[in-house]
Amino acid sequence: MDIELLYAPSHTLARVHLQAGESIRAESGAMAAMSQNVAITTDGPMAGGGFFKKLKRAVLSGETFFTNTFTASLMPAEVLLAPPLCGDLVVHTVTPDDGIIIQGANYVACPDSVQIDTQFQGFRRFFSGQSLFFLTASGRGPVLLNGFGAIEILDLGEPHPDGRGRLVEGDELILDTGHLVAMSTKLDYEVTTVKPGWFASYFSGEGFVLRVRGRGRLYVQTRNRDAFGREVGSALPAKKG
Repeated sequence: MDIELLYAPSHTLARVHLQAGESIRAESGAMAAMSQNVAITTDGPMAGGGFFKKLKRAVLSGETFFTNTFTASLMPAEVLLAPPLCGDLVVHTVTPDDGIIIQGANYVACPDSVQIDTQFQGFRRFFSGQSLFFLTASGRGPVLLNGFGAIEILDLGEPHPDGRGRLVEGDELILDTGHLVAMSTKLDYEVTTVKPGWFASYFSGEGFVLRVRGRGRLYVQTRNRDAFGREVGSALPAKKG
């Protein structure tokens, strides 16, 4: 499977080249266009488990319940995928010894060789306004991720083999939770406040952060979609009635 990224970084579009019989599973609504010989099937968002197990995971994670699987039949085909907001796309290759933890809204697509599951963050979500669950990708194959704005690739601890990431000095990084796209499962992290105490952190305007330690790759988006939504919402006229 070949995934070609076009028009980066502001309005990136992914062109997925499928060989006959190949499939890619994408979030509902991500398809922009496709070849006429592509078959579509609809399923729950998580691989594995029965209907009610998938429904429970979808409700808890806040993600779209349905995903669409696009399969090329008889001959090669193309599928164009795009996220709902302006921004960048990146392809991360998952291997059996190194999965990836994804902020739920930043997942776009992956083949069936990659398994997607949820990871509980804890009840601090109700105070931080961030996702209650991360998505965890494991197995082998490409995972398509989106970022609001551009995507900065950071390598914590040591350079990544492909050499694309910028090496971060030291073995710890403090990251605003709203700017996380994804990170290696090799990294350790904790959700905490940027300033001591809940109220001090809340009124500082910074809220909750991730303290990330170890050696591995992080993908960081240059804009915070929640902060953007609040900014736009505050400028809209009040509803009447």
